Amino acid sequence: MRQPLVAGNWKMNGSSGSVRELIDGILSGLETKAEVLVFPPYLYVQQVRDLLQGSLVKFGVQNASDKLSGAYTGEVSPLMAKDLGCEYVLIGHSERRSIYGETDADVAAKFCALVDNGLGPVLCIGETLQEREAGTTMSVVAEQLNTVLRTAGPERLANFVIAYEPVWAIGTGLTATPGQAQEVHAYIRELLAENDQSMADRTRILYGGSMKADNAAELMAQADVDGGLIGGASLVAADFKVICHAAG
Repeated sequence: MRQPLVAGNWKMNGSSGSVRELIDGILSGLETKAEVLVFPPYLYVQQVRDLLQGSLVKFGVQNASDKLSGAYTGEVSPLMAKDLGCEYVLIGHSERRSIYGETDADVAAKFCALVDNGLGPVLCIGETLQEREAGTTMSVVAEQLNTVLRTAGPERLANFVIAYEPVWAIGTGLTATPGQAQEVHAYIRELLAENDQSMADRTRILYGGSMKADNAAELMAQADVDGGLIGGASLVAADFKVICHAAG
């Protein structure tokens, strides 16, 4: 049985004051069987770590380099994330792909660096509106995932999470229907099973396209939706807790 996971991606939002208020709000009255995870901006990771001390809520970073150290101004090493106590790192987010030009190969290299250094990748994959309208959703998702699987090889695929994020449903007010989400999630699990059935059975696949307090329960009731990667709603403690409660 896969444990549900609810992860909050705060993106480039927050201040030291709002971070304290948000964490206090999340921890107050949080009751869920789901694993709960937050991805704050880099500058607030240490503050979040300290505020979460003694709780079951975990934290990670929103991106990391495939390089471990060196002359890479502005980058964050997997070793730095691990040093601060992170367990997970978000990679391949659609904003990293579309705004900063990260390719499938770039994301695969990061995946390998994370796994090799004891961190759990949360791998984002998903199609744009143009790709969905062109009927290429499954081929786009397959290429994004298979590039990682081929590059990583079976020895690196023991511990990772996939987040399916239909790009057309991020920040647009649109959301995939539960049926649309389930269809793609089931296909992703089939792709995993082509490599290893046990990997397919244990890998958690999150939905990451505008999951909110009012649609989380219906989305997470789908057989292959194992939780959510939450954007805007993760910045509102009450909404985030509703989603966590809906997960289990």
